[in-house]
Amino acid sequence: MSSWIRNNLKKASATNLRSDSILARSTTPTPGNIHPDDNKPFDGKTGSRSGLLAIRVLWAEGLNVPPGTAMPPAVQNALSTQQAKLAASVSPSSVTQQRLAKKGNRDSVQRAQCWWLPYLVMEYEVNQVLITALGGDLEKPVYMYQANFDVSRNSEISLQCYLRAEEPKRGVDGLADDLGNDIFLGGIKIVPNFDEMGIQDQWYNIVGGSGKIQIGVTYRPSYGQSLTVDEFELITVIGKGSFGKVMQVRKRDTSRIYALKTIRKQHIVNRNEITHTLAERLVLAQVNSPFIVPLKFSFQSEQKLYLVLAFVNGGELFHHLQREQRFNEERARFYSAELLLALEHLHELDVVYRDLKPENILLDYTGHIALCDFGLCKLNMKGNEKTNTFCGTPEYLAPEILNGQGYMSHHNLDKTIDWWTLGVLLYEMLAGLPPFYDEVTDRMYEKILHDPLVFGPEFGVEARSILTGLLNREPTRRLGVNGAEEIRRHPFFHKHIDFKLLSEKKIQPPFKPTVASPVDVSNFDTVFTTEAPIDSYVEDSNLSSTVQAQFSGKRHVVVIDFG
Repeated sequence: MSSWIRNNLKKASATNLRSDSILARSTTPTPGNIHPDDNKPFDGKTGSRSGLLAIRVLWAEGLNVPPGTAMPPAVQNALSTQQAKLAASVSPSSVTQQRLAKKGNRDSVQRAQCWWLPYLVMEYEVNQVLITALGGDLEKPVYMYQANFDVSRNSEISLQCYLRAEEPKRGVDGLADDLGNDIFLGGIKIVPNFDEMGIQDQWYNIVGGSGKIQIGVTYRPSYGQSLTVDEFELITVIGKGSFGKVMQVRKRDTSRIYALKTIRKQHIVNRNEITHTLAERLVLAQVNSPFIVPLKFSFQSEQKLYLVLAFVNGGELFHHLQREQRFNEERARFYSAELLLALEHLHELDVVYRDLKPENILLDYTGHIALCDFGLCKLNMKGNEKTNTFCGTPEYLAPEILNGQGYMSHHNLDKTIDWWTLGVLLYEMLAGLPPFYDEVTDRMYEKILHDPLVFGPEFGVEARSILTGLLNREPTRRLGVNGAEEIRRHPFFHKHIDFKLLSEKKIQPPFKPTVASPVDVSNFDTVFTTEAPIDSYVEDSNLSSTVQAQFSGKRHVVVIDFG
């Protein structure tokens, strides 16, 4: 192994971002960084908005299990109980009368009891809310539920409808063997017209199933408010690192659940990473992909930077892969196809991701991919620039990094590093281990550079072919050198995936994580989730005014990884 590798191993998370390339990038206004003088909540260039969206879900009609699907026995049994007869007498008008009479707030109790009725997962900007029925029957569940969302972009509202396959287990640790067998009944997607929004409730026909749902949407723009940490209720710690910690929080005005990342300014200054962390803030601010965790807000205090991100709680892909050891081809193809779209979106922003690994890939409540951690991004990879930065996760390092060649400088060649890591990830999902894995790191690097690719019986013909293309050691001959479209056209994807439907999240995931509710943190490391959530006081962190100035204005800063 070369001395170059040995000398550079310790720099594994270094980046060499240039500040001049960063400052030219646009930022997305959020309540934390909109200028108070702005009297427009909408920026036509970035599709950004700031305000509150209230969504009312009243009831549904004509719901049914898909043709050929049997009614789950547990639901069948529940329907014959006295409780189900009582629930069936609930109507929108009876709920309204009860609320007007102020007979206590029994909604939550009632919702928990009606588990056999279809439930909804509402999503806006990767924030998901579980809506269970107050009553009604299978065909006509009554919801009478309102959720408030913080708006930072022009995004669509999605409602997905499910029927439980069995009674939810009470008090389990969330790792029950139920692999999300709930039956998908269809859903709706609408893009709100923020500028001409009425207050009428409307019926929307369900796509991919039968029936319709009645909902109402209202929007209230906000102008120039600044956030502070006091506007969030701290719930639990879900990750920790040298930078600070990631906590699950609830925003007090909208009750939305978020991941709040705190970063000590002193830590960034000590490690000379102001530029690097700033780069991530800008990457996240520009991102608008259904498969990438979005940044909702950023603000700061004298000692700390605060980043508020959508909370995605289906757990790390790594967590599920460890538990099941390997995925079948359909599931591995689905995840790698959604990741391909996420990476393609980053490449369009001239960003090379460089650190794809299962720990950076989260699953949401319904089983879709959510990519996080922009710690190793390289911005503005254009023209004849190249980067020699030695970084990434050992098993996933591409041969050209180990060889110290830097990435090539021809239009798409600099991005081929991401296609190598996509290949390693796909291989690991199918086999259970990365292709060149060895417990001894030095030996693993030798294997990455020289060992042939070996396929076991679990790899089909198409999988072998695409992996041979993605894991080509010569970047100029690697599949994807001419862009993501080249990878999409490979039979492994092309014969099985409709990328248009996939990009609209219209393909049902092959697996739904077992999660009790959108607040559930059972898929996160228990070492963190048992720790009390407090925003610790930082002593002796009087930064000079010159240093503080680097954090000021629109120069909000980000490092995002979940632990």
